[in-house]
Amino acid sequence: MSTTVSKGYKGLGMNGFIATWYAKNTQKNMAAYRRSAQLVAERVSEGATILELAPGPGYLSIELAKLGNYHIVGLDISATFVEIAQAKAREAGVDVDFRLGNASHMPLADDLFDFIVCSAAFKNFSEPVQALDEMFRVLKPGGKALIIDLRPDASIEEIDTHI
Repeated sequence: MSTTVSKGYKGLGMNGFIATWYAKNTQKNMAAYRRSAQLVAERVSEGATILELAPGPGYLSIELAKLGNYHIVGLDISATFVEIAQAKAREAGVDVDFRLGNASHMPLADDLFDFIVCSAAFKNFSEPVQALDEMFRVLKPGGKALIIDLRPDASIEEIDTHI
């Protein structure tokens, strides 16, 4: 008897050359990653435990690690992104724990994080309600989450400029 497990994302997977292409092309948006990192840093205390869901190449987590003494975990469903993010963190000289995992079925303990951030990925989750349930499960009591994603009224031109 086999069990069917749905993939954790909608559309084309971000592995292999697609992940490498994405990492290269989104690196030009470092100013936006720095702004998002600052947004998170303003909402957490020194020493906070932070989870970034679907960090891709890890730019936001890496920029956040430069801003303070935080314990940061990045959880991504793409093995290629995990490898890229780990390499980028080493290059930047920061300590971020990038791991492989699905946002809808997180391999993480309950009540672990003070803050969760998910940027430009939530719209791609194939099980968004389950991902929200998992976010709540891994947040400490009183913890907070921030989802940064596209607005439905964003034009194709704005999206192309960002990506």
